[in-house]
Amino acid sequence: MARENYDEKMQKIASSAKKSRLLLHSCCAPCSSACLERLAESFKITVFYYNPNIDDRNEYEKRKAEQIRFLKETGWADFLDCDHETEKFSALCKGYEKEPERGARCYLCYGLRLEKTAHAAKENGYDYFCTTLSLSPYKNADWINELGEKYAGEYGVPFLPSDFKKRGGYARSLELSKEYGLYRQDYCGFSFSKAQTEKKREK
Repeated sequence: MARENYDEKMQKIASSAKKSRLLLHSCCAPCSSACLERLAESFKITVFYYNPNIDDRNEYEKRKAEQIRFLKETGWADFLDCDHETEKFSALCKGYEKEPERGARCYLCYGLRLEKTAHAAKENGYDYFCTTLSLSPYKNADWINELGEKYAGEYGVPFLPSDFKKRGGYARSLELSKEYGLYRQDYCGFSFSKAQTEKKREK
């Protein structure tokens, strides 16, 4: 059975978007870079920074500041902030702390962030919502699009299908990160993820 081509679906929608309003959830400036470059000509974009998985406050603020700086320098999107809500992530993922990347915890995390984005899109009158998460080669695009469609149905705002790693998206994000001097973290955000990364580095 052929896999869904989410990138092809996105291109078809973008070709006739005529600057529709898009609320784009972003995990960080580096991941947003290639996504925004790809979408900016078709949509009027607002970046939605909702990342309760980042449990270290200083790390959270550092990543948010980089996101804001990048948007100011490029002019590719507006910015919409919200509460940090680390307690929601902690409660949701209790018992899943040691799950590997792409495991059950990630599915829960995708759902938490996509539902918040869908709700904000509805509240603020956006035409579509989407997320930068599929840019990463470590993220499951099938899960992301499945959850996006789920919350599109619940909140009545269309989800923009996507798999931003396609067409060299991840490689392009590395180039843009270097061009704009963006801070690139090497772990997802919460303390257990950081510990796992440090163990890999030691090995």
